[in-house]
Amino acid sequence: MQQILILGGGAAGLAAALAAAQTAEGRAHITMLDKNAKVGKKLLATGNGRCNLSNLHGTSGGYHGENPGFADYALGKFPPAAALEWFRSLGLLTVAENSGRVYPYSDQANSVVDVLRFALEKPNITVKLGFEAEKVKKTASGFRIVSGDETVECDRLIVACGGLAGTKLGGSMSGYQILRSFGHSCTRLRPALVQLKSSWNAAASLKGVRANCHAVILHDGKRFSESTGELQFTQYGLSGPVIFEVSRDVCQGGGEWLCRLDFLPDMAEDALISELKRRRTTNLSVSELFTGILHNRLGRVLTQTAGISAGGAVSDLSDEELRQAAHGAKALAVHLTEPMGMDSAQVTAGGILTSEFDETTMESRLVPGLYACGEVLDIDGDCGGYNLQWAWSSGRLAGQSAGRNDT
Repeated sequence: MQQILILGGGAAGLAAALAAAQTAEGRAHITMLDKNAKVGKKLLATGNGRCNLSNLHGTSGGYHGENPGFADYALGKFPPAAALEWFRSLGLLTVAENSGRVYPYSDQANSVVDVLRFALEKPNITVKLGFEAEKVKKTASGFRIVSGDETVECDRLIVACGGLAGTKLGGSMSGYQILRSFGHSCTRLRPALVQLKSSWNAAASLKGVRANCHAVILHDGKRFSESTGELQFTQYGLSGPVIFEVSRDVCQGGGEWLCRLDFLPDMAEDALISELKRRRTTNLSVSELFTGILHNRLGRVLTQTAGISAGGAVSDLSDEELRQAAHGAKALAVHLTEPMGMDSAQVTAGGILTSEFDETTMESRLVPGLYACGEVLDIDGDCGGYNLQWAWSSGRLAGQSAGRNDT
């Protein structure tokens, strides 16, 4: 009986194992090796524990890399609709938001991990946990993997070790190192979907404050990227989905990096000025200028940033002071210094060159019988379920290809 071995028990590895088992039926035995004590460790942490497992728009752009088109075949063969039907067949109910983001109906990531874990309980699948591949070698008939005193061999090998991002959750260099040992090339690795640090001192005083806004990243005054969504202030700067969307490659070069924030994207600045002028007829203090419009703490910071003394009354503010306050709410400029590191990143930008793999099978063009899928390859997606959809699609394709007789 053929032996198919999968390195990595994350999203791509789980999809690969189940697809290989289904395709090979009784012709092969599938063994999944993972260094963690449980499969799906990273999955449990995605989407703040909710697991944004796909996006209904996950095949129409939204992917990056030296050749993002490499992902098209796998995503076309197993698009979001097929992935959701697959999950339903495993017993998982899902719900889609208006944005296209898909979550488990339970709103709990463990529901996703559980149905996948239960699906692994098949006669032709073995899961070996706490196994960290230290050496991987090509043999005359396949591959040999060594971990301490233990050695396993296989005919076909699928590398699904994930990327470097989220090191506290198991992210590592192992997948890149294994594939490089077989002659594959790796592009520069950097964090993506990550928080951004700022030199703006007021950010720390707003720690924990959330606000919907439109964010524009400027590099030396030129528009670099933009998005609309939820922002969260942190001790060090800016976070939240809207920042993750625009964070790819920010502060990765010299020059000046700015984030311009519009906290009222659906309201024109003139309309906001008119509203603030109307408030001069009230008894509000300056610190209460944005009451009912913005988060109270954010409103106070914006008036201070506009240079307006907090001790006065709104009724005493000049037209120019109100214009400055309104402009701050519509175009607050925050200087950016650097992205948070790989520990904080949700995904790795960069990876193993996709040109060295067959996009129709995920098999190496350099080493027959060697496959790769998921984050270890130079494909990363936008925030909102794109990266997990790539993991399911590429993992399934790799598993099916490895499980066929004719590969």
